[in-house]
Amino acid sequence: MFLFTLVLQVLFLPEADNLKCECASNLPGSCTQKTIECSSQNYRCSAATQVKFLGGAKFSELNDKSCVLPELCLDFSVNYGAYRVVQKSSCCNGDICNAKIDYPKPDDKLTPSGRKCFSCVGENCMKTLDCVGDENYCVKVTDGASLTMKGCASELVCSDKTASLVNQFTGVKLSCCQGDYCNSASSASPTLLLLLVPLLISTLFS
Repeated sequence: MFLFTLVLQVLFLPEADNLKCECASNLPGSCTQKTIECSSQNYRCSAATQVKFLGGAKFSELNDKSCVLPELCLDFSVNYGAYRVVQKSSCCNGDICNAKIDYPKPDDKLTPSGRKCFSCVGENCMKTLDCVGDENYCVKVTDGASLTMKGCASELVCSDKTASLVNQFTGVKLSCCQGDYCNSASSASPTLLLLLVPLLISTLFS
């Protein structure tokens, strides 16, 4: 009888509420209300900072608090020499718990990682790029038969999931390798993808 009662209690327990998180961003129009309810119980509350560098100088910083899947609470870096995107994230599990979290700050000391990769300057894609931070992979992006970009990336950017999403949304192929100058290829054909692919990667994980 006790077991039967216990089963009934479990069956008729009220469904758990989805997590609620603070929504805050310095990107205009991204938060219409201060508190949002996550679309699934699998989500976590997050606080993330994304910094973009152009020519070695910081030109934008995005601070964001919202809901995120745990597997997307990530730190990453993608670096094409002239253009670099770095993101740091912190996540927690509890209603509005991210209200108490300070925005994490990406490391701006740019400590060399020891990896050296080829990068593109104009149509010359044999320029040396010293990777920094957690950039331990060389990366290249191709559009058909033409190489469009080369540079350094953290392991996250080189995951199968990221490569698949980049291919799905841009129609280009992103590939990574480990080893100095392993991303060698023929001459480049610079396109708007120089900005599109890093921006897509940063959007996927923001």
